[in-house]
Amino acid sequence: MVQDEVTFFGHPNIRSLHAKTIEITKDEHLTPRGDCIIGVKADKACADLDESFKHRLKSNSSVVRMEIMVGDESFLISGMGDGRLSMLNAHDIVIRKTNFVCPRTMSVLCDKASSDMPRKLVKMLQDQETKGIFRITLE
Repeated sequence: MVQDEVTFFGHPNIRSLHAKTIEITKDEHLTPRGDCIIGVKADKACADLDESFKHRLKSNSSVVRMEIMVGDESFLISGMGDGRLSMLNAHDIVIRKTNFVCPRTMSVLCDKASSDMPRKLVKMLQDQETKGIFRITLE
């Protein structure tokens, strides 16, 4: 089992309404159109993940467990790795319910998207002082 963590912060425009993706970005600003974004000011993007970790994610048989933790609340997501992943994007991490892959994609065929997040957790993330952790575990 291998783990990595990304720290991020909330923003007043977090809506978490997208039915197919979840995104965490290094960007500091967020417009209401970014309805898949659940965190800003992240300390890592795809390109910043550990190289050996990325190598393991680039396997079609990799099972990815993700947890979004904010205060005492947490949200669990399961997904898959994919041999097509490049994870070269230096600004964002995106996980997807579909099998679409681009340089921002870290996991595909996930069982949840941002619209599935508990509204209590989303409300917490609408405060820019709120700190969250995105924990990624490869089995």
